[in-house]
Amino acid sequence: MALAADLRARVQANPELVLGLPTGSTPKALYAEMVRLHDADGMNWSRTRSFNLDEYWPMASNHPQSFARFMREHLFEPADLDPSRTHIPSGDVSPESVALHCAAYEAAIASCGGIEIQILGIGLNGHLGFNEPGAERDTRTDLVELAASTRERAAAAFSPEAVPERGITMGLATILEAKEIVMLAFGAEKAEPVAAAIEGPVCAECPASFLQEHANVRWFLDEAAASGLSKR
Repeated sequence: MALAADLRARVQANPELVLGLPTGSTPKALYAEMVRLHDADGMNWSRTRSFNLDEYWPMASNHPQSFARFMREHLFEPADLDPSRTHIPSGDVSPESVALHCAAYEAAIASCGGIEIQILGIGLNGHLGFNEPGAERDTRTDLVELAASTRERAAAAFSPEAVPERGITMGLATILEAKEIVMLAFGAEKAEPVAAAIEGPVCAECPASFLQEHANVRWFLDEAAASGLSKR
């Protein structure tokens, strides 16, 4: 994958590169290629620093559907990233500590000099992380309500448990402060949100549309995901 090769070159030039990382099916191929580069070519990702976009709340870190577990299984452990350099919002944090935890997450990002490359996926409703339609551009890491459509999409994976109603997510302002943003979107079901994000109005109803205001965004799309664009 071209993106994995690009990340390899960037990390070789700057081993402590700060990445923003997503979960879900979209980045699996990227993470698999990063693991392959580690196993086959000896690529050293151990000094790379990372901040994940979001996590369900409440959610134990060892729960089968936790994003913490997803990252450990798909990237952190097989690619030998240093656990002290990887950061994920905690689904274990107590209700009374959520605000402090979110502020600390923002402070940790700032202490690293900000995110240099933020990798994203786009939700079917245009969400980024758990920034659902209606989220404002100036939001920061916070506990938010999940849209019904987001929970319905995850229901099969959680069954017979209920999908959590809330999650902790980086805010849109946090995401947009990244020096560079890379969006991954594949499949026909992503065509509508991709078109809205790239060619539609910039508005809270499609949070991904705020990417139009960022000076350095790259989109990695397949033909199906790009099929709704009028300018190709």
